[in-house]
Amino acid sequence: MGKRKEDSQKSSPPALNPDARENQLISLAQSEAEKRLRDGTASSQLLVHYLKLGTAKARLEKQLLSAQVELAKAKTEAYNEMKKQSASYDEAVKAMKRYGSAAVTPDEGYEIDD
Repeated sequence: MGKRKEDSQKSSPPALNPDARENQLISLAQSEAEKRLRDGTASSQLLVHYLKLGTAKARLEKQLLSAQVELAKAKTEAYNEMKKQSASYDEAVKAMKRYGSAAVTPDEGYEIDD
């Protein structure tokens, strides 16, 4: 039963793009690490790696990184919204200038500032 799982992982074709391939290799490495941890043949480096992942500090760092990603997304959205507003203001000013130019002509003796 366990052998079929290993055989299916070994026989799966490589992914079509580098990101998917990287994910396949990471999955294989994690499976191998789990196997070694279960059968007691894991190296001390492997044990320390997974022990560190389980610490409160590692969890907090992961939360902080996630919050930083959300902040960056919010800043990007705010910047894009600011650009849209700026373009809208520019269009409104141009429209007002056109409206003002049509209402008051130079023939009437008024000067028009551009």
